[in-house]
Amino acid sequence: MRQATVLKDGLGFVEGPRWHEGRLWLSDSTNGAVWALDANGGIERVVDVPGQPSGLGWLPDGRLLVVSWANRRLMRLDPTGLVEHADLSGVATFHCNDMVVDGAGRAWVGNWGFDLAAYLDGRDLLAVSAVPDLPTAAIARVDPDGAVHVAATGLRFPNGTVISPDGATLVVAETFAERLTAFDVETDGALTNRRTWAELPGVVPDGIALDAEGAIWVANPVAPECLRVASGGAVVERVATSQPCYACALGGPDRLTLFLLTNPPYEPGAHGENAGRVEAVTVTVPGAGWP
Repeated sequence: MRQATVLKDGLGFVEGPRWHEGRLWLSDSTNGAVWALDANGGIERVVDVPGQPSGLGWLPDGRLLVVSWANRRLMRLDPTGLVEHADLSGVATFHCNDMVVDGAGRAWVGNWGFDLAAYLDGRDLLAVSAVPDLPTAAIARVDPDGAVHVAATGLRFPNGTVISPDGATLVVAETFAERLTAFDVETDGALTNRRTWAELPGVVPDGIALDAEGAIWVANPVAPECLRVASGGAVVERVATSQPCYACALGGPDRLTLFLLTNPPYEPGAHGENAGRVEAVTVTVPGAGWP
């Protein structure tokens, strides 16, 4: 197991890393901001997001899309400022979380489906997976014009999501099912042929990143690690982090840098301390697809 190096610390609770135009972009829910980190360690506060930012992506014309976590909205950063792109409250039954935006500008957004704080109640995150009657959630698909559709239902906390380079396959982390689930993406954006991509017992998959060999890096917030997983569930590589790992992204000029966002162990309402970190390690297989 290789050890990641800390690039930036002193951030709030960080998630949703994306490599875009030579910088690492990320959401900081504690400080309500989207940050962009450059190769020299310089950091820019790009935009403040009401309701706390989560998933990030870009429309084909370059405008930023950002999920407003608690408000259940998808926001868009226009030249004149932040505006509502879509209202997700008709699909999301609790807080929204991660998102992937494809090359056509279609956004797929997950949500919790239930009040996680109520279900924790002294349990750790892994124990929540064992709750048999855990409410499920739907994935919302938002078309470039802002139209919202139910893309898939019956998912246990749909979270990090990737799309293959050909746009034909979407894989989502079902955090409290301890698995990655795949769908075919039809030309109209419909998700079909649902199937298990990998069972990951003992892991609560959060953010994920796809590489050019078809393996997926999986952030595991119940351990200080990120796992590289092959289709079927074999763990082929592990990277150690300084604290629990919540999200990952493959970036850098050649997409051979695995960026890892780490935070202290999750406790509802305990996001006030600025203990979030950006960590990184060089890998041998570049990133592929979206994000």
